[in-house]
Amino acid sequence: MNTLPYDEIHIEDLEVFANQGVFPEETKLGQKFLISLTMYVDSRSAGKTDCLEKSADYGEVSHFITEYTKAHPCKLIEAAAEDLTEALLLRYSILKGVTLELKKPWAPIGLPLKTVSVKISRFWHTAYLGLGSNLGDKKAYLDNAVKSLDKAKGCHVEKVSSYYVTEPYGGVEQDDFLNACLILKTLLTPEELLEKLHETEQAAHRERSVRWGPRTLDLDILMYDDIIMETDNLIIPHVEMHLRSFVLKPLCEIAPNKRHPIFGKTVSQLADSL
Repeated sequence: MNTLPYDEIHIEDLEVFANQGVFPEETKLGQKFLISLTMYVDSRSAGKTDCLEKSADYGEVSHFITEYTKAHPCKLIEAAAEDLTEALLLRYSILKGVTLELKKPWAPIGLPLKTVSVKISRFWHTAYLGLGSNLGDKKAYLDNAVKSLDKAKGCHVEKVSSYYVTEPYGGVEQDDFLNACLILKTLLTPEELLEKLHETEQAAHRERSVRWGPRTLDLDILMYDDIIMETDNLIIPHVEMHLRSFVLKPLCEIAPNKRHPIFGKTVSQLADSL
């Protein structure tokens, strides 16, 4: 039984002949691949209207898979699957996620086998980010950060809050901050997203010399879907977001009913509790 909140459209064992692989005979002579795809969608509108434009056209998708696989050779089937999956999710906005299996029945290993394959599932995720600046042209730093994230591959900014002037946090004497929050649709994992945020901060000449000190740009992952995680480099949800009015006020503007995965309260309720 499908436990995901999506409907499914399946393509099974689409045959594609492509010049992919590690060995010369694979890249020169080519070989057969079998590709199966599960597309996770909301098909109710298509089902109620009988309108193809409101669904994923499996014929068009099959042709896209064929052409893309031939035009983008990879050495490893893991890389081919990852690359194709990302291309599908970026091309077809109706897709919430996909499960793709790439089979290689002619794998040159010198032993009898039916096939080798790799199977992956990838989905769009929703991240809630905090932004802040209190050096230089604060608004320009926030504006550029929003534009940079929206242009990043596998990312799309859905909502941005108003910009709020707030007093500095942490006891370090410094200028007032300009703070905001945004909602980001992303294919990046939390770790990849953190790296992207650090790259964006570095592009704004962010320096980390003083804890809670002044900075040109500060970007934080507040929440990511409903996950709870802790590593040496990243804790989600942000450990102090529920204590910070300069986070909750702009976040309440764009996601008042988003529920904190640990405390079980909505952003609006957390803001009221302050």
